[in-house]
Amino acid sequence: MEPLFFEKTDDTPKIHFNPKENIFHISGKSMPDNPVKFYGPVFDWLNKFKEETGEGMNIRFDVKFDYFNTASSKLFLDMLDVFLSIHEDSGAAVTIEWHYRKGDDDMKDAGEEYAEMVELPFTFIEY
Repeated sequence: MEPLFFEKTDDTPKIHFNPKENIFHISGKSMPDNPVKFYGPVFDWLNKFKEETGEGMNIRFDVKFDYFNTASSKLFLDMLDVFLSIHEDSGAAVTIEWHYRKGDDDMKDAGEEYAEMVELPFTFIEY
């Protein structure tokens, strides 16, 4: 399976999903004009990846948002739900690394809220 890569723009995040290393990275701002259209290919890719996962795999999802709007927030939760289903359906170990800027309590709090909603291990990393 080929990696998924979107370069960041002023309104959309950088996305680099590397299935060879099982490291998935999203960073930057997420406030696309049409979030469903922007994230549609990401969900298509993740669902194909899900079919190839198996027990014993270790998957890391690195999240380093500077900002995301409400519409992106909902889609991001849906993305976390896909990772949760990957874990539940295949037995793959999935961990979330939530990065936030020093002093950005709002972004830290957002990560903590996601951690309460999705039963996956979160690690919080201040930078």
